[in-house]
Amino acid sequence: MLGLPFSVMPAKIDESLCTHKDPDKLTSELAVKKIENVLEEMRNRLPWWVFGADTVIAIEDKIFGKAQNRDDAASMLKELSGREHQVITSMALYNGKEKKTDCRTVSCTVVFDSMSEAEINWYLNTNEWQGVAGAYRIQGLASCFIKKIDGTLSAVAGLPLREFYVMLRDNGYPYGA
Repeated sequence: MLGLPFSVMPAKIDESLCTHKDPDKLTSELAVKKIENVLEEMRNRLPWWVFGADTVIAIEDKIFGKAQNRDDAASMLKELSGREHQVITSMALYNGKEKKTDCRTVSCTVVFDSMSEAEINWYLNTNEWQGVAGAYRIQGLASCFIKKIDGTLSAVAGLPLREFYVMLRDNGYPYGA
């Protein structure tokens, strides 16, 4: 990606415990909780850098996280069909040297084309809906149903690369060290 020396350590948090109705606050809380979880797991060997991110989909006053099952995914896709929605991703970066966390949020607007029942079932059969906010992966077959994006593709895919790079740079990440 950016040639950065990161290792992946999935955070184990119960996302259902976060109940914010504001998607920006919800994703920020989840991203920071993921960092806190990693720091707790590594308490005897604290790392210099920890990164956490979380993405949700918001349409009107509803927030969609990950679909719990196929029926939940079908319901989400039906609501998104033919409509505009927001994709909100928060990124949190812990700088172990300075013992501080920087959290930033990026929002994009996505417009879905109308999807027929057959198209929804076809997409569900791909299983791409599993483990992602809003039950779709824009970087996969769901791109067939995207009419318009106001923002960057990487932000909709879950990691806004430009903003991630700027966050690292602003926090003194030692490129090339």
